[in-house]
Amino acid sequence: MTGTEHAAAPVRQVGVVGCGQMGAGFAEICARRGLAVHVVAPSEDSVGRGRARLRRSLDRLVRKEKIDEGEREAALDRITFSTELKDLRHSDFVLESIAEDLAAKSEVFAALDLVVEDPAAVLASTTSSLPIMRIGRVADDPARVIGVHFFNPVQVMPLVEVIGSLRTSEATVARTVSFLDGVLGKQVVRVKDQVGFMVNSVFVPFLMSAVRAVESGVATAEDVDRGLTQGCGHPMGPLALIDMIGLDTVVAVGEAMYAETKEPLHAPPALLLRMVEGGFLGRKSGRGFYEHPAGPGQRG
Repeated sequence: MTGTEHAAAPVRQVGVVGCGQMGAGFAEICARRGLAVHVVAPSEDSVGRGRARLRRSLDRLVRKEKIDEGEREAALDRITFSTELKDLRHSDFVLESIAEDLAAKSEVFAALDLVVEDPAAVLASTTSSLPIMRIGRVADDPARVIGVHFFNPVQVMPLVEVIGSLRTSEATVARTVSFLDGVLGKQVVRVKDQVGFMVNSVFVPFLMSAVRAVESGVATAEDVDRGLTQGCGHPMGPLALIDMIGLDTVVAVGEAMYAETKEPLHAPPALLLRMVEGGFLGRKSGRGFYEHPAGPGQRG
């Protein structure tokens, strides 16, 4: 059967590859919508950190009285874990959420293409910068590979960029948009398959400029952030935001964009590179442009 014949089928079984901030956030919102979710992590340690991350997030919602304890436990019961990609074979929609590395993502998609049985199943990547054509070309059926760029935190941010490559079928796009919009309640924008897509093509130069201001001594990190929050009305300063995203992620996105565009504004400044080399990754490592108190399972 073709993807077109299956396009209208509802998504019931969701797979997630990776259980860091983005993967866990996606798993959480799917489980809260009543979907069965299976998460594949690279190791048993990662499984443990993923479970802990999900429970902490749901516990916060209970404390804020946005859900009750029964809803928390029901959501957790809908999420299962393993370390084997073959356990995603019955998925209708799989989201890859691993490091921003083309070789690693390509390896995952080559395996998913063989493992996921339904020819109409969507194989999606959360990449924030890599062209979908490069990721999907390893699949025998690149028609079901698509980009689904969520924003952090997934549970809060309403926007999702949906990126089809030249090989992505319209049936895959339609099923993806229907799922994200109709089931998960996200606001979807369709974007051209170019490095950085739409939001990051505008936003990454802004973040890099904030780092350069600190690097050149124009102002401290605190004053740069104060200027953008109190002077421009931004809800969070750019350097605090880099800490939340992860300095390594920002570097990976900037390097991917610069490799294709050769636009100097996309290139990570030396300060950012040195910080990543030194292990200053932001909240997930406990230190970036700011100090962050270490929490249990912080490095998942």
